[in-house]
Amino acid sequence: MNHIPPLTLFNAVLLFSTAFFASGLNAIAGGGSFITFPVLIFTGVPPITANATNNTAIWFGVLGSVRAYRQDFGIPRNQLVLLCGISLIGSVIGSVALLFTSAAIFDQLIPYLLLLATLIFLFGEPLRSWLQRHRLQRYRLQQPRPASRSTLALVQLAIAIYGGFFGAGLGILMLAAFTLLGFKNIHTMNAFKTFLGSCINGIAIVPFVFAGIIAWQQAILMAVGSLLGGYFSAYYARRLDPRWVRRFVSAVAVSMTIYFFVRS
Repeated sequence: MNHIPPLTLFNAVLLFSTAFFASGLNAIAGGGSFITFPVLIFTGVPPITANATNNTAIWFGVLGSVRAYRQDFGIPRNQLVLLCGISLIGSVIGSVALLFTSAAIFDQLIPYLLLLATLIFLFGEPLRSWLQRHRLQRYRLQQPRPASRSTLALVQLAIAIYGGFFGAGLGILMLAAFTLLGFKNIHTMNAFKTFLGSCINGIAIVPFVFAGIIAWQQAILMAVGSLLGGYFSAYYARRLDPRWVRRFVSAVAVSMTIYFFVRS
């Protein structure tokens, strides 16, 4: 296992407050990992360990959201079970692939992974809106055919592999994919995204635990911050304009991507 530096008081406060703030961003506009993942690295946590630790902390925050969305699962149970199983398989593939990736190679991949996640964040929502308008236009002309089970499974498998390996921008990627695949109700899509995200992040923890690459002090501290941030952000989320929050997250995402490209 890579050396993890002692958790100083300053780093503890920084990680807790970052997780608290990032959880609020996730509740309003998404993109919290653009802050938590780099901060873990800045505090001296090795990149692969930072990725696994960030995934673990995020999972605890997502669990609270799953309960809030439990009434919105307006999809057939067999479809839910199918995509849950596919998500678990894909996440294990992605997380095991991470374990077989050397620290040097992953360090070189970070800028490109952040670039991909940034592009997903910047263009995922406009793409989802465009796809939704396109489907409505098609619906007026002819009844669109729903996506086949095999298409749903393949798309979700690819998303889950990405989520198990890295995962930033995962929720936005799923929303865009669900729109493309014919989902119409945004509440159902958000509920589905949250549930499958909990499956992807949750099962990825298992290989990370066996490999011993989670920085548990940092993970638990950030998990508590994430849970509290998610709880309190539920009150303030409606008072903030999501467009301004997205602009802030976009600026952070672009800045972090540029920084890691320069760093590499």
